Amino acid sequence: MCRNRFIALVLAISLLTPTAVPSFAATVSITIGSNLNNGRAITCSQGQRLLQNRGFRDVRRMNCRGRLFTYHARRGGGRFEVTLNSRTARVTDIRRIRW
Repeated sequence: MCRNRFIALVLAISLLTPTAVPSFAATVSITIGSNLNNGRAITCSQGQRLLQNRGFRDVRRMNCRGRLFTYHARRGGGRFEVTLNSRTARVTDIRRIRW
């Protein structure tokens, strides 16, 4: 009986003892903006090319002032107003329109 308790105690201590685990540092890139201009805002023409590369055609610049750029473009069979964030180069809004 005493031997079983001793074995249980040894097992409990060995399970609770922390073991050394190697750690690895992850490389994380924290930048604001896009990788197009190393964190700087994109230009209006770069935004136009981005939309063309994303499948839009007949892309027309409507407003390229400020933080949000607005374009009119076609995709599939529809016409859209596409808003692009000039800092991150991400599409923030797409609305179907009539020309």
